[in-house]
Amino acid sequence: MTAQVPDLREESALWANGHRRVAGLDEAGRGAWAGPVYAAAVVLPLDRPDLLDLLEGVCDSKQLSPARREALLPRINEVADAVEVGISGPDEVDSIGVVEAT
Repeated sequence: MTAQVPDLREESALWANGHRRVAGLDEAGRGAWAGPVYAAAVVLPLDRPDLLDLLEGVCDSKQLSPARREALLPRINEVADAVEVGISGPDEVDSIGVVEAT
């Protein structure tokens, strides 16, 4: 599977329509039978002309090795306006379902 190269077209269109806090989302673990599941949201400063250069190599986490994800994390945290991560454990997944837990 080839990783799609981010181009910020969708984010830029939302920004042009007045949405200033556009979050990119990614989840991991949704296929886990007993949880946990993780979801992350990252808000990037779309007004930075060098944004794509700063985040070169960032794409869908499932396309990256664990080592590459770890290597990119400091850069994402440095560049992003906001980063949040949510975790739902097995009990929550069993109680409300995997989609809602994500």
